[in-house]
Amino acid sequence: MREKFLNFFAQKQHKILPSASLVPEDPTVLLTIAGMLPFKPIFLGQKTPDYPRATTSQKCIRTNDIENVGRTARHHTFFEMLGNFSFGDYFKSQAIAWGWELSTQVFQLPPERIVVSVFREDDEAFAIWRDEVGIPEKRIIRMGEEDNFWKSGVTGPCGPCSELYYDFKPELGDDNIDLEDDTRFIEFYNLVFMQYNRDADGNLTPLQNKNIDTGMGLERMAQILQQVPNNYETDLIFPIIATAGKLANIDYSKADENTKVSLKVIGDHVRSIVQMIADGISASNIGRGYILRRLIRRVVRHGRLIGIDGNFISEVAETAIQLLEGVYSNTREREKVIKTELQREESAFLATLERGEKLLNEVIIKLRSQQQDSHLGCATISGEDAFTLYDTYGFPLELTQEIAEEEGLTVDVSGFEAEMEAQRTRSQSAHETIDLTVQGSIDKLAEHIHPTEFLGYSEYQLISHIEALLIEGKSVEKAETGRKVQLIFNKTPFYAESGGQIGDRGYLAGEDVLVSIEDVQKESGFFVHYGTVERGIVTVGQKLRATIDKACRNRVRANHTATHLLQSALKKVVDENISQAGSLVSFDKLRFDFNCPQPLTKQQLQQVEDLINTWIAEAHPTDISIMGIDEAKAKGAIAMFGEKYGSEVRVIDIPRVSMELCGGTHVNNTAEIGLFKIISETGVASGIRRIEAVAGASVLEYLKVRDDVVKQLSDKLKAKPEEIVDRFSNLQSELKATQKELENVKQELALLKSESLINQAESIGEFKILVANMGDLDAKSLQSAGEKLQQKLGNSAVILASIPEANKVSLVAAFGEKVYQEKQLQAGKFIGEIAKICGGGGGGKPNLAQAGGKDASKVEEALTTAKNKLIETLS
Repeated sequence: MREKFLNFFAQKQHKILPSASLVPEDPTVLLTIAGMLPFKPIFLGQKTPDYPRATTSQKCIRTNDIENVGRTARHHTFFEMLGNFSFGDYFKSQAIAWGWELSTQVFQLPPERIVVSVFREDDEAFAIWRDEVGIPEKRIIRMGEEDNFWKSGVTGPCGPCSELYYDFKPELGDDNIDLEDDTRFIEFYNLVFMQYNRDADGNLTPLQNKNIDTGMGLERMAQILQQVPNNYETDLIFPIIATAGKLANIDYSKADENTKVSLKVIGDHVRSIVQMIADGISASNIGRGYILRRLIRRVVRHGRLIGIDGNFISEVAETAIQLLEGVYSNTREREKVIKTELQREESAFLATLERGEKLLNEVIIKLRSQQQDSHLGCATISGEDAFTLYDTYGFPLELTQEIAEEEGLTVDVSGFEAEMEAQRTRSQSAHETIDLTVQGSIDKLAEHIHPTEFLGYSEYQLISHIEALLIEGKSVEKAETGRKVQLIFNKTPFYAESGGQIGDRGYLAGEDVLVSIEDVQKESGFFVHYGTVERGIVTVGQKLRATIDKACRNRVRANHTATHLLQSALKKVVDENISQAGSLVSFDKLRFDFNCPQPLTKQQLQQVEDLINTWIAEAHPTDISIMGIDEAKAKGAIAMFGEKYGSEVRVIDIPRVSMELCGGTHVNNTAEIGLFKIISETGVASGIRRIEAVAGASVLEYLKVRDDVVKQLSDKLKAKPEEIVDRFSNLQSELKATQKELENVKQELALLKSESLINQAESIGEFKILVANMGDLDAKSLQSAGEKLQQKLGNSAVILASIPEANKVSLVAAFGEKVYQEKQLQAGKFIGEIAKICGGGGGGKPNLAQAGGKDASKVEEALTTAKNKLIETLS
């Protein structure tokens, strides 16, 4: 079906383009949520299209209706949108004709089963369907703006829509057709006629270049052509469901409705999970990482609901990979990363679920207590508690209800749904629309200025024309000395932060004008220069000489090329499957994050460092070229996840060492790097390691600091640099010996001090008790004193306390055999209760236990309570 769609439009002179990543360039959305999203700059007029016509099969993810997944016939998180696009080329009549030809001749849908909708005021579209296509008027339904007028936001490109619906029950006739009846109709193709621009006052003006944006849902068309009752039972998803059913020992066809819902959720979500990780997304608690984590947790939850124990997602994911690898090759290429991430997240969440069960138990105990106090018949778990269990701990409402019923409790389902609706509203407001006019003055200027031309690969200085001037994000005409400004030029030598490399520094100069530039950011094709007016007045239209700080540029070039060498070295020394998970290239250091399940050894780190310095010394030339992305990948160039590439890419090739797609600035020869030094290797997230390093001039600065430290240590230790380690080891040994002697002395003093307390012991029948404050004695000495006193007193109970330092209390209980056996007085439990008075706790064995506290002012109260309890129990 994909091939039929794409080939149909290829024959109509459309360029077949690959699916864009699920990680969009558009900063206003977390994930690619529509087939048109990658073409946003073209629709805004910010970018000239490489082709007047294009067609794609775009992978998309939406989660604003996540609760409907599995419960309706056609709600999904992951879906594929087949689309054909015209950028100022053909328009309404041609789009409608081809949509009809595709539907009735290529996919062979019976014409009598197709109903179309048009915008109520779009007489042109109505006439085309009726007069040119030949659809009866009764099967052309006019609908309002809410349904059939596409807009991205309050302002910007917009236009009427025409939608094609498949009729499952044509025998009901053409009278009073209701397209809202989703048991009879399913929308499968949407044609958007982007012909207007809407201003802030709501006025519509015709666009100079009218565009076509269409979308055919692959899953919906599959349901229609494969004649199954819902999208889940198509060959896109059902094999995944079947795999999950096999693991749960469930036959889908014989399962009850709730079980089918769980299987559908697993089938849908696993497709999303596999594609998100394949596109470089890692589970986290923020942004798109949180969406991934939430989907994984929903899969685990529903797996438990249908009886699957332990880890299972990787096995189900393998089926999803098999289904998608032929269309999206990175799915199989990233198989190891996908499965490792899933196993790690699944194991962590299973432990989280256990914590959720414990929390539910605490809620039930609390309700039981309230029930007894108020003599209520049937207590209710609040909707807020049920939602907290669900949202924070991933505990399903059904499971909460089941356990509550067993305990004779009920759940406030309406309260739970209110909490759920509040969250859904928040989610929809964040993800429901694509904002083609990015909020902010920079994008409002898009209609009046062209994207910045970057010439900084070859030019370090040039004359630039100020296209826009902003102060605190607001467009202004001029700025005086001392003002912080944002400047946009027609062309610039300044590199804007991208691909982990920070923006250039430098200055702008003109007659009586000087502006220092501290940072450069790229937004929607514009290079925004952040700086301060040091002298004079800056105005829109002014020409200034833009000059980058060459020393800073050279340092960042060395560090950026070093990251390429680092990735190659890690692949050779550690694991060929290592891939980048993030980076930072600044003027003074570099940072490289990569997927790796365990820390690198010292030997591996040294091998990596040595290999990189060998490549530097060998003076490999850097070959930088522009080529087609397919050609670059065929040559073995590595593409970075999270980066976006067009049809033409920039390839950084260090022959026999490294080849990557990269838009950053680089040295001409590895010898220019000079030296490379690893500073640290740490873990930054589950399965993600980070190496920080320095290269070039930064190595000398790093070594100078280290050398100064070594010199200071040599002076203080009165030793040569090569003797420092031995001298330090000797000092450690001496210190340990001294500390041990000191501890022995303290314990001897404690025993001497404690022996003077023996006479203070009181007799309680056949037992003796001793309760005393030992001043500032440390915890270890206090325990030794308590143990010795109990042994000397025999059949006794000893409680000692001390305050070794401010706001720290130490407590010890030492009990004789008869005390804890005959009187059932356990030292651990006893001293733990006493410690609570001092804001602490503790425990230990029945005969000897320690505890601690934070409130030293309560020590005497604690000792008095301990003594009274001992007298009461032992007498």
